[in-house]
Formats: sequence, structure tokens, C-alpha cells
Amino acid sequence: MPRGKVLLHPAAKPLVFVLALLPFAWLFYGAATNNLGANPAEHLERSLGDWTLRFLCITLAVTPLRVITGTPTLARFRRMLGLFVYFYAALHFLSYSWFDMGFDVADIAKDIAKRPFILVGFSAFLLLTPLAATSFNRAVRALGARRWQALHRLVYVIAGLALLHFYWMRAGKHNFAEVAVYAVIVAALLGWRAAQALKKKRASVNMTRTAPAVGAGPSRS
Repeated sequence: MPRGKVLLHPAAKPLVFVLALLPFAWLFYGAATNNLGANPAEHLERSLGDWTLRFLCITLAVTPLRVITGTPTLARFRRMLGLFVYFYAALHFLSYSWFDMGFDVADIAKDIAKRPFILVGFSAFLLLTPLAATSFNRAVRALGARRWQALHRLVYVIAGLALLHFYWMRAGKHNFAEVAVYAVIVAALLGWRAAQALKKKRASVNMTRTAPAVGAGPSRS
């Protein structure tokens, strides 16, 4: 079966859904069996943050992979993967609110305002919320394609904020190796988009320059 047809199989989406849930299932099992190390709360919170960033990278990779490999059917998984970014981000924030702050709203607000790395992470989560809320066809129709696309370009800002949050998280322990890996991945994915946009802009300019003037015809001597 050709590659594109495999991705159109009715079982493809459920399979991706199950695979995307596996990290959550593994962490839930580890928490239930007390197998998350000496500090299970910290392990759970950080792992959920890591998976948020990973799914963000996977989601951003869909379009380049679709174009480079000539597999347009990959696009049908992008919305689901984007919602999993929000799923893991929400769980990450929930675990922080529960384990670190005991669901004390006043303390959470003070902590967000006081610590820049939490403020940056919370800002990324806030920006993700309208993207998740408008990820459905009805929202696309209500907003219009152009406004919907403009709104969803916030994902590039979110990627930068998520990287900064991750950097500050690792800076306390002077552990920058993993940060560098994600930075390279995100830079490559956003750089590809920038190159594609520039290529389209140049092509549009060239078409404008070479297009004949309206009403122009062959000159007669």
C-alpha cells in the first residue's frame, strides 16, 4: 500500500492518538506504583513539561515533512498533535498548581509574577489556549481562514517562550545540552518556514514584474 494511503487508513488516527497518550499512561502508571524516583512530584511535573515541548516540535514538523516528503496526508494529524501539546501543557500547569502551590490561587498568582521562568511558561500556556479553542472546523468558518491563520501563527511565539522557559528550568542545574538540542530543532523548523515564506514572496514579486500591463498589446509601426 502506498505511503499516503497508509496514512488515510481508518486506523491511522486512532493509532496516533494512542501513541500520543502513551507518555501520560506511563507517567500515570509510575505515579500509581510509586516508581517516579525520590521526588515523584518533581519528576511528574518536569516530564509533563518535557513532553509538551516534544509534542510542540512534532506538531511544527508536520508541515515541513509533508512538503519535503510529498505526503499531503500528514496534514490530517496536525490538529490532533496540536491538541496534545495543549493537553500536556495543561497537565504540566496542573501539576505545578497542585504539587508546588496546593491549588492556592493567590500564591500561584504571586509566584507567577515573582519568578520570570514561570511567567514565561504561563504566558506560553495562555497563548496556547485560544489555539486549542479554535482548532475545530466551526472556529475556522467563524473566524475566516485569513484571521484563523494569523491567530495560529502565535505558535511561533509560543515555541520561543517554551524554549526560554525550558532554558531557565535547566539553567539552575547548569544543564544546557538538552536545551541546545531543542533549540536546534525549533530553529530548523522555524527557519524552514521563514525560507518558504521568503521564497513565495520572491516568486510573487517576479510574477508581478514579468506580468504584462493590463490592456497592453503588440505595438504597431
